[in-house]
Amino acid sequence: MPTVPDRPRRATVREWLGLAVLCLPTMLAAVDVNITFLALPHLSADLGASGTEQLWISDIYGFLIAGFMITAGNLGDRIGRRTVLLGGAALFLVASIVAAYAVSPGMLVGARAVLGVAGATLVPSVLALLREMFKDPKQMGAAMGAWGTSLMAGMVLGPVIGGLLLRSFWWGSIFLMAVPVMALLLLTAPFLVPDSRDPAAKRLDLVSVVLSVAAVLPLIFGLKTMARGGWEVAPVVALVAGLLLGVAFIRRQRRITNPLLDLGLFGNRALSATLVLALLIAFVMGGVGLMGTLYLQLVAGLSPFETGLWLLLPSVVMIIVGNAAPALARNVRPAYVLMTGSIIAAVGMVVLTQVPSVSGLAVLLTGITVVYVGGASVGPMAPFLVMLSAPPQKAGAAGSLASTAGELGVALGVAILGIIGSTTYRGQVDVPDGMPPDATAVAKDSIAGAVAAAPGLPADASGVLLTSARAAFTDGLHIIAIVSVVIFVALAVVARIGLGHLPTLGDMPMPGMPAERGRPEVGGR
Repeated sequence: MPTVPDRPRRATVREWLGLAVLCLPTMLAAVDVNITFLALPHLSADLGASGTEQLWISDIYGFLIAGFMITAGNLGDRIGRRTVLLGGAALFLVASIVAAYAVSPGMLVGARAVLGVAGATLVPSVLALLREMFKDPKQMGAAMGAWGTSLMAGMVLGPVIGGLLLRSFWWGSIFLMAVPVMALLLLTAPFLVPDSRDPAAKRLDLVSVVLSVAAVLPLIFGLKTMARGGWEVAPVVALVAGLLLGVAFIRRQRRITNPLLDLGLFGNRALSATLVLALLIAFVMGGVGLMGTLYLQLVAGLSPFETGLWLLLPSVVMIIVGNAAPALARNVRPAYVLMTGSIIAAVGMVVLTQVPSVSGLAVLLTGITVVYVGGASVGPMAPFLVMLSAPPQKAGAAGSLASTAGELGVALGVAILGIIGSTTYRGQVDVPDGMPPDATAVAKDSIAGAVAAAPGLPADASGVLLTSARAAFTDGLHIIAIVSVVIFVALAVVARIGLGHLPTLGDMPMPGMPAERGRPEVGGR
C-alpha cells in the first residue's frame, strides 16, 4: 500500500506567542528607518550638526543595514538564527541608549552606524525563524501576513510616533523607545523562539564578508547621492566601484567551498523570480512614494503632519490587502494573485498620469490607493515565497536575499525615478525674468528650491514661478507613472513565467517535507 506522507507539524500557542515577540523588532526596524528625519531639525540645533553630518546621521543606518544583511543571514545559518537575533537585539538596545544621549554629531553617527549593523540581523533572522516555527504552509501564510503587517505598520506609524514623542520629549526619546522592545525580546525569545541552524555549515569566509559589504555599501551610497545631486562624479565612481566589487564577490563564491552566498539558490526558479519581483516592487513603490509625498507638500501645500494624515488611508488599505493576499493564495495560485495585483497597480499608475497641478489631491490619493491595493499583494508575498522556496538549512541566506533585494530596489527607485522626475522638472520649469542669479539657480534645480525662493519675489513673479514649478513637477510625476505602468506589466509577466508552476499555498509542500504524489515541488529549475 502507498504510504501517506507525514503531515507538517502544526504550530502551538508557544509559536504564536513567539510570532508576536518577533513582530515587535520588525516593526521597530521599520520605524527607525524614517523617524530620524523628523528629529533632524531638533538634534541638529542641539548638537550643532552641519549639513553633511545631518546626511550621515539620517543615511548611515540604511547604508549598513543593506551592507550587512547577507552576512547576518549567513551567520545565523552557521551559529544559530536565534543567537544572531538576540545578539543583534542586545547591540541595538545599547546603541539606542548611546544615540539618545549623544553629545556630538560624530557620536550620534557612530551610534546610528552600530544600530544599522544590529538592525541588519533582525529581518533575516526573523524570516528564518518563522520558516522553522511554522512548518504548515497555511499557518506560515498567516504568520507571514502578521509579520508583513508589523513591517508596514512600522513604516506607517513611524512619523506619527515620532511626532508625538517630539512634541512631549527631547529628540533622544525617539531612540529610547527601542529599549523596552528589545528588552522584551531578550527576556522572552529564549523561551518562545526555538533556535535553528544549518548543521552542515562550514566556517565563515571573512574575505567574502568584506567583499559583500564593500560591494553593497558604495552601491547604496551612490544611488542615494545620485537621487539628491544627479549624475555627479562621486556617486558614479561609487556605483562603478560597487559593481566591480560585486563581480569580485560573485567570482569568489564560485571558487570557494564555503561560500558566503550559495549561488545555487538562484537555480531555484521560484526563488529567483520572487527576488526579481521584490526588487521591482520596491523600485516602484520607493520612487512613487517619494514623488507622492513631495506632491502633497510642495504642490498641494500640505504640512508634513497633514501629509502623513492623508497618506494613512492608502496605507491602512495596503495593510489590509497585504494580509488578505497570502490567505487568497491558499486557494488561488500565487502567480495569479501577483499578476492580478500587478495589473491593479498598473491601473493606479494610469490614474496618477491624470493628476493635475492644481486641486489634484483627490486624484493623487485615488491613484496611490489603487497602487497600494495592487502592490500590497506583491510586497508581503515576496519574502513568503522566498522562504517557501529555499531549503530549510539556507533559510537565513534566503531571508537576507529577500531583504537586500528590497533595500536595493528602494534605493534604485528613489535614485532612477527621482532623476527622471528632476530632469523633467528642469526641462519644463520657466523662471520669471529679473530674478537674482542665485534664486534662479535654486528654483531651476528643484521644486523645493522654487518654493523656497518664491517668498522673496514680487507677488506676480512669485505666482508665475510657483505655477510653472508645480506644473513642471507634475509633468515629472506623470512620466514616472508611465514608466511604472511598464514595470508593473513586467511584474505580471515575471510572476506568470517564474511562478506559474507553483500550486496554491494550501497544496504547496515546504522544502524538507515530503510532497504528496502528483504535487509539483516548490521551486523548479
